[in-house]
Amino acid sequence: MKPDPDALAVAPVRAVLSPRSFIARHAFPILVLGLVFASFSPIFVRLSEVGPIATAFNRLALPLPLFFALLWFRPQDRLPLNSNVGRHDLKLIILSGVFFAGDLVLWNSSVLMTSIANASVLSNVTPIFVVAGSWILFKERPGRLFAAGMTVAMSGSAIMMVESLGRAGNSVMGDLLAMAAAAFYAGYVLTLSRVRKRASIVSTMAISGAAASVILLALAALTEEQIWPHTIDGWLVALAMAMFAQISGQMLIAMSLAHVSAGLVATMFLMQPVIPAGVAWILFGESVTIHQIIGAVALLAGLEISRRGTAK
Repeated sequence: MKPDPDALAVAPVRAVLSPRSFIARHAFPILVLGLVFASFSPIFVRLSEVGPIATAFNRLALPLPLFFALLWFRPQDRLPLNSNVGRHDLKLIILSGVFFAGDLVLWNSSVLMTSIANASVLSNVTPIFVVAGSWILFKERPGRLFAAGMTVAMSGSAIMMVESLGRAGNSVMGDLLAMAAAAFYAGYVLTLSRVRKRASIVSTMAISGAAASVILLALAALTEEQIWPHTIDGWLVALAMAMFAQISGQMLIAMSLAHVSAGLVATMFLMQPVIPAGVAWILFGESVTIHQIIGAVALLAGLEISRRGTAK
């Protein structure tokens, strides 16, 4: 499972907190708890009684009243729309919501087509697309170490996809969708990184989430029969996903970023797929094969090598 999108912004806003504050003193356990909450997202996608697009819409739409209420009571978190910079940031945040909508459509669909382990691990190739996008758009050329890590990571993903060939159904297509979702998520990160030094976490979560929700609602209305859950159990799953993935996970990770090094955060993200894979084994009987283990280790090791090659 890839983590919540706002938490991976390249240049997060530094919170103005005392070094002796609770968050500063407990940043690492807060980060770990946030990652644990966020990692349950694919489990809720499997349990959802609506389609993958409607599930994504529920995840984003249900917390929106909270985020906009925070903006109402905290004027300092709003964008300065009376300035050119503020209006430009608004456009970028809306664009980030477009990318996030594409990411959720592809990734939620992949969770229903391939194993949760594959979907969670393969969607972690986002850093490769981020660096590639930075190279193309901003002329930030990666080094040789990044290229070596990318080769190792792609070899690992190939091993995992070969394993999918032996399974029935659309498992390989699910693997490809997970990697395509990573490309959209990279677009989200690249776009949002241009505004995070100026825009607050609350404003980006509210505006980006609203933009993505509009797109997801339109797509769900066109392609799926049901938008909202129709049973109590279905509503509990939708609310739990919103609480775990979009509120608890996202907020806790964002809170910790001001006090935890970028290298430690990146390393922790690479370990995150272990949690949904373990839960899927318990709930859905999805055992992890030796090929998946080898492929996942190679992919995550390659990503770590690539990260070291781009660290400044």
